[in-house]
Amino acid sequence: MRILVVLIVMLLPGLARADDRQVSLYAPPALIESGLVQHIKPRFSLKTQVKVDIVGSVDAADIVLGAEGRPLFSGLDAVWHLDQRRDTKGADRFAEWLVSEIGTRTILSFAPDGTPVFAPPPEETAATVAVEISREAIAGKEVSYVKCSRCHVTERGRGIFGIGSTPSFAVMRGFEDWEARFAAFFVLNPHEAFTQIEGVTEPFPLDRPSPISPIVMTLDDLDAILAYVAIVEPADLGKPLEHQ
Repeated sequence: MRILVVLIVMLLPGLARADDRQVSLYAPPALIESGLVQHIKPRFSLKTQVKVDIVGSVDAADIVLGAEGRPLFSGLDAVWHLDQRRDTKGADRFAEWLVSEIGTRTILSFAPDGTPVFAPPPEETAATVAVEISREAIAGKEVSYVKCSRCHVTERGRGIFGIGSTPSFAVMRGFEDWEARFAAFFVLNPHEAFTQIEGVTEPFPLDRPSPISPIVMTLDDLDAILAYVAIVEPADLGKPLEHQ
């Protein structure tokens, strides 16, 4: 048993070096038959001294050229991807070479009949989500500006209103409970002292009028403000605020 362990320890450096100097590659028959693999193998091995062995199954491969992974090139009615399935030094070097400028140029220059067979992969276009701005949100934007901008910045870049000590709509939109805050703002301090919602809040007593020019809104105004705030991009506040 001790002799076996010693032999294994002695062989490990050699096995590691073997992984450094070889990489197993699987490519579908169409890619093999095109001649591309035979075109790139010697060019990579000449530069790196790493041998590329073609294997017949995906499970036996360190590197797979196929339908999954990083888009590498297109041609033969397909987009070919790089899928590194094992992390060995040989596989790392081959993967790095394939995506490098030299590797890309080697692939794209393959032209057995004088016409290049392969091309760069199609550019991925970032999917954009269109935000549908409803009429209610547009109305809410104006209501917010008219009714709230004496204390809050309701819209980035519009006007010079707002009080420095009051958060902007964008900041409040970043709060987890933003919807509840806006829906019930008229009962929260200091708003309750000067805000009237028709059909909801009681009129100010004659002996205790609003301390400032009152804000008068309807429930439709409130719904419009909520629709507007829903499409406001939250401000990036970094890490959560720490309250003391």
